[in-house]
Amino acid sequence: MEKIKMTTPLVEMDGDEMTRILWQYIKDELLLPYIDLNTEYYDLGLEKRNETDDQVTVDSALATKKYGVAVKCATITPNAARVKEYNLKEMWKSPNGTIRAILDGTVFRAPIVVKGIEPCVKNWKKPITIARHAYGDVYKGSEMKIPGPGKVELVYTDENGNETRELVHDFTGAGIVQGMHNINKSIESFARSCFNYALDTKQDLWFATKDTISKKYDHTFKDIFQEIYDNEYAEKFEAAGIEYFYTLIDDAVARVMKSEGGYIWACKNYDGDVMSDMISSAFGSLAMMTSVLVSPDGYYEYEAAHGTVQRHYYKHLAGEETSTNSVATIFAWTGALRKRGELDGNKELMEFADKLEKATLDTIESGKMTKDLALITTLQDVTVLNSLDFIRAIRQTLETM
Repeated sequence: MEKIKMTTPLVEMDGDEMTRILWQYIKDELLLPYIDLNTEYYDLGLEKRNETDDQVTVDSALATKKYGVAVKCATITPNAARVKEYNLKEMWKSPNGTIRAILDGTVFRAPIVVKGIEPCVKNWKKPITIARHAYGDVYKGSEMKIPGPGKVELVYTDENGNETRELVHDFTGAGIVQGMHNINKSIESFARSCFNYALDTKQDLWFATKDTISKKYDHTFKDIFQEIYDNEYAEKFEAAGIEYFYTLIDDAVARVMKSEGGYIWACKNYDGDVMSDMISSAFGSLAMMTSVLVSPDGYYEYEAAHGTVQRHYYKHLAGEETSTNSVATIFAWTGALRKRGELDGNKELMEFADKLEKATLDTIESGKMTKDLALITTLQDVTVLNSLDFIRAIRQTLETM
């Protein structure tokens, strides 16, 4: 069989620990036999980031701007223990944070739905996609412990030195305070990414904040979304037969629990962090969750939503067998290959991505799966496979297609 050709490279970002092992298995078993794989390779493993003073992460993000599509393996964000373990020069920042800042993207996460892994919420029939703003709020917050009585104020000093003040609280005793911010430009990018992704995937878009309480901060998010929708997207949404609406986050949560799914739920940074974990857990597993960073300029970076599976990696190093779920990493590759095919008009590549996803789900539905899924499946008499054998079982299914 002649291999599928690629006209434009994908940016390939390799990663760490057990997911790095799975990365190579996936390429060897599921991609290279069928595709003349054309990638621009960047090693984002912690050793290489340390060796290059993290320049390799910046270079991979700039390459994504050049080629438009990237696929990323899970990476370690080092803490104090990792600095010691890997003998690092410093505690390097999260690669995801660096890449998101350069691409100015929004993270879209959706569960991979498969028969036999039933959602905890019985009426959820279709995936719910969380669109998470990836800048500001508590993640860029400044905090202070207040030792005793005193006044805390927000102070804005303009370019001419003029001050505007707003009382936060007049403390009569000890307490705590936090200041956080966002910028209109980032909120505008977030809105456009959400509207574009909704049009791309032909799904309704919901947006929710707490503007009744936060009459300036959250209300600004609401106003920016509405203004951009009215001026740039209303007609496109109508033509596509999809809907955008804003609601309070309390109402959104109630609606989500009663819905069938099948829409995009846009959230501010913290809300998106929490709600994507809730959605993934309720649908079954973080290892069954797709994640794509979409920039308003049309750059796409696909990855798994989970970490590097450290515990399994140490078992692997000790020569012990692991049963690590590779589904989210496979879907990162298929998402990137499909988008590459779409942008290049390469129908064969798009069809291959669809077939590989179907082969993965068919393999699980036939009762062959990794241990994490075997523990929660409603299927009877399942076969638990190790990490490599699961990928090989998918290849067998793919061959029959």
